[in-house]
Amino acid sequence: MNESSPILNISIFGVFVLITLVVVVRASRNTKTAADYLAAGRAFTGPQNGIAIAGDYLSAASFLGIAGAIALNGYDGFLYSIGFLVAWLVALLLVAELLRNTGKYTMGDVLSFRMRQRPVRAAAATSTMAVSFFYLLAQMAGAGGLVALLLGITGTGGQALVIAVVGALMIAYVLIGGMKGTTWVQIIKAVLLIAGAGIMTVWVLGKYGFNLSSLLGAAVDAAPKAGEKLLGPGLQYGKTGTSKLDFLSLALALVLGTAGLPHILMRFYTVPTAKEARRSVVWAIWLIGIFYLFTLVLGYGAGALVGPDKINAAPGKANSAAPLLALELGGPILLGLIAAVAFATILAVVAGLTITASASFAHDIYANIIKKGKENGNGDAEDKTDEVKVARITAIVIGLVSIGGGIIANGQNIAFLVALAFAVAASANLPTILYSLFWKRFNTSGALWSIYGGLLVTITLIILSPAVSGTPTSMFKNADFDLFPLSNPGIVSIPVAFLLGYIGTILSKDKADPAKQAEMEVRSLTGAGAEKAIAH
Repeated sequence: MNESSPILNISIFGVFVLITLVVVVRASRNTKTAADYLAAGRAFTGPQNGIAIAGDYLSAASFLGIAGAIALNGYDGFLYSIGFLVAWLVALLLVAELLRNTGKYTMGDVLSFRMRQRPVRAAAATSTMAVSFFYLLAQMAGAGGLVALLLGITGTGGQALVIAVVGALMIAYVLIGGMKGTTWVQIIKAVLLIAGAGIMTVWVLGKYGFNLSSLLGAAVDAAPKAGEKLLGPGLQYGKTGTSKLDFLSLALALVLGTAGLPHILMRFYTVPTAKEARRSVVWAIWLIGIFYLFTLVLGYGAGALVGPDKINAAPGKANSAAPLLALELGGPILLGLIAAVAFATILAVVAGLTITASASFAHDIYANIIKKGKENGNGDAEDKTDEVKVARITAIVIGLVSIGGGIIANGQNIAFLVALAFAVAASANLPTILYSLFWKRFNTSGALWSIYGGLLVTITLIILSPAVSGTPTSMFKNADFDLFPLSNPGIVSIPVAFLLGYIGTILSKDKADPAKQAEMEVRSLTGAGAEKAIAH
């Protein structure tokens, strides 16, 4: 740890921040309308958007959390990577193109297309805020742990200051650049992250003669307590029947959650056509898949070269594995570069989350509920300006709330916190999206039951889980109200949300509008009429 150079680390990160701020300011010059601010003027190509999706999706949990989980728990840690990657197939096959054809700016556009606008938009915005908040907590906690490692800060005050700085930068990116600026930050960050992870992967393999078996053997030798268990399932999740069930629940949340993550869904609106939306997902799958293969080598490499004892003793514990591996491989300079990339990762993802949540509030709550979708009386352009103004104010509020939440969540395992965000997305959003796209009878009542019901069940089960209280690793170590035995509620909350959507529809006398349903079906499958809707 003493080999780390705080001044070097801060300098490298400062250079990144300056470059990205210049890019964001340049991108903001053409941000005039709501379509520019909320959907980047739909000006990005499929490959550009695919790289940006990878930048949005490969969060601090992907880099720091998963590398640490593999270093300490081997095979069980790598299952996070598998879950995150397989999830993309669900997004590609079920939602990407259909959402792009049906919506305009937010998930609420799709869910309310053939429903009563105001209640469904309110529910969609509530759900978007909840998922974004959980995800933001994870990123902010990651920022605190990372900087504690880099600057040798052990006190919570210093980490809190770092979290506040990240929050301030995030707010600046969103206020100045909107979706366009945020997208460019994500593209730059994705290139840096994948390149950095690739260089470290080749370096680690080179130390073992490019022989993966030798690397795995060294990782086993460096962890005498775990030994051969590092190479097979069960080290983290296989000790009891409950832990096995917990893992199944986690896997469900990861695989189904991606297709319900609002900040990922919103990226499909930044391309001009459904064909480009499809291309962007294919690009994202390739980039994300390659990166997760890198995490396997980086995780076991950290286990072999740094060792589990040193990782557990570091300020960020599991989240410190990748930076410690960089220090071991290339000394302070590589640590500084990798730390800057990890910091860039956090900044890019929190900016994406913030603009998604603020767009949902401005477009769904302000423009369509408070203003009832009408103009201000000053013409269409003025009304759109109002929408952008509200989005910017919301971004500031979200930024301040996430700074406070990040300070409270500091020290938690960020891969786990992200898994909770996926559980909320899979339970509150995915059932409603699938029912809206594929079930003709689905109505407003069913949508409200599945969104609010899924959200309520998930958050209640999380609060009553061992993740929050009852164990030495809980959020509240001294409290004990863990009535629900699983740390991840997906295995219960996802089927319950689907069931609630079904029951709400069947019990309601509210009839679905057959004309609207037919229009939605044609538009989602063919794209006919989508461009006209977007032009307005």
